[in-house]
Amino acid sequence: MFNNHNVRISEKAQIGQNVRIGDNTVIYDNVVIGDNSTIANNCSIGEPVKEFYSSEDYDNPATIIGQNALIRSNTIIYANVSVGTNLETGHRCIIREASEIGNHCSIGTSCDLQGNLEIGDYCRLHSSVHIGQKSTLGNYVFVYPYVVLANDKHPPSDEVMGPKIGDYTQIGVHSVIIGDVRLGANCVIGAQSTITKSYSEFSFVLGSPAKRISDVREIASEDKNQLYPWKGRFSRGMPWE
Repeated sequence: MFNNHNVRISEKAQIGQNVRIGDNTVIYDNVVIGDNSTIANNCSIGEPVKEFYSSEDYDNPATIIGQNALIRSNTIIYANVSVGTNLETGHRCIIREASEIGNHCSIGTSCDLQGNLEIGDYCRLHSSVHIGQKSTLGNYVFVYPYVVLANDKHPPSDEVMGPKIGDYTQIGVHSVIIGDVRLGANCVIGAQSTITKSYSEFSFVLGSPAKRISDVREIASEDKNQLYPWKGRFSRGMPWE
């Protein structure tokens, strides 16, 4: 699959069993990669943080990638990142330092995760998603293409805090969520919404500026079947599949 061309693995890295590493990939100090993982071409795992360029006694923080990861080409994962099992990325992802990501998460092509993040289990970030620093995603949160989670309502500011998204919440394409707002569990954010305030669980929110339209449990299909909470009608890749 790979040609073992120009691969650099630090002597201080720990590589599990049956790990495949692509061409032109660098594995830095203090990286741990779990068994049965694939790191594709042109990746950087454990990329040094800013202090590397100014400190003579820099020691790269630990980077942990759980077993069964599939990290596609041109992905950069910085040092001081911890990822659970079964991570899957698209191409050209960036995951910055001080991020904690749970099990069974997927992060799509060209996603930009800006660090100091907490992401739960079974989260799905589709292509071209930007997550600002100090944001939090619960479990089973799906974020669709071109969504931005911004962490500053009044830029530029010295005090930034990203959104906190509750379990099972769905965030539609091209939506923007700004500042330290809180979205409760099982919310649905309609496409192209701009969120600047918090909403309680089961809220259907839509518009720019956004407003609460209804309880998501009132949303039904054309044949009048209840659509939300969505757990009962979607199982692909979920533990209840």
